[in-house]
Amino acid sequence: MATLLDSGIKPYNHYGAYLKEKYDGQKVFKVIVDGDFTCPNRDGSKGYGGCTYCNVDSFTPDTARKIPSIQEQVENGIMRARNSYGAEKFIIYFQPNTNTYAPTHLLKMMYDEALSIDPENTLGLSVGTRPDCLDFEKINLLESYTDRFDVDLEMGMESIYNDTLEQINRGCSHDEFLSTMRMLQNTKLDLCVHTIFGFPWETEEMMLRYADEINRHPHIKFIKLHHLHIVEGSIMGVKYKREPFKLFSIEEYTDFLAKFIPLLRPDIIIQRIFGIADRELLIAPNWGFPKSKIQTHIDKGLESRGVKQGSLYFPKIPFKSAGE
Repeated sequence: MATLLDSGIKPYNHYGAYLKEKYDGQKVFKVIVDGDFTCPNRDGSKGYGGCTYCNVDSFTPDTARKIPSIQEQVENGIMRARNSYGAEKFIIYFQPNTNTYAPTHLLKMMYDEALSIDPENTLGLSVGTRPDCLDFEKINLLESYTDRFDVDLEMGMESIYNDTLEQINRGCSHDEFLSTMRMLQNTKLDLCVHTIFGFPWETEEMMLRYADEINRHPHIKFIKLHHLHIVEGSIMGVKYKREPFKLFSIEEYTDFLAKFIPLLRPDIIIQRIFGIADRELLIAPNWGFPKSKIQTHIDKGLESRGVKQGSLYFPKIPFKSAGE
């Protein structure tokens, strides 16, 4: 019997459908650019060693890591997307490391160069960064592109708990995230927030509370949901090899998402529901499927569980005193 999923309708508000509707059915593909940035949690400004789960190579396709210039990366990325996926339009995505961690005039040069390679077919700019690497000058720079492009600012929230952020050596507190969100309250940018589920000391109840935190920021348009995975070259990878700890199985993660997604505000668009590293870098959990099959397995699992985004969402009504 045919299901909604067979017709491309997922039990959550997903990014592919959003792009298809927004851009009149054109095939839109993100082209990843490595701007050779570093991170304040690596270069000593805030710390050394980076977040304990992080090996930046695990989040960057091998093709992007080996190409030196922005122009070559964009040209090759566009050609590959056209030839392999039939892509027609493109979003330039500055992904690895912290892509606002440089003087504003240098950022402008890099963004301008990347957006100038194929302007007729470039629809947007997406910039991944940390909340503590933004200020009004950099926000104004990104907003200056919004008259020509859709601009997506992606920030790593990771956890809502300062204790967790300290344990993973994040070098950025949740209070700093909230301060940046206040700075972005009236922004023209499309905000995307990134989370990680499955830190072994966080309970399911703790993780489900992420939904309330995301919901209370009406200017969050997109989210990326990741499960914790352990990669070579990370501090957590060394610890895991010495003493393995509990991680999500694919069924456990699907069960968790089936509880989380109904709590999520129904207008939020989910860009990603899991993360995965290159096979040669991934230590655990190894779910035994390629990326496309993991996506299908989770989507089918959510549908079979009767999941619907926002079905358990109730807006929080701010308290008002009798005199207000």
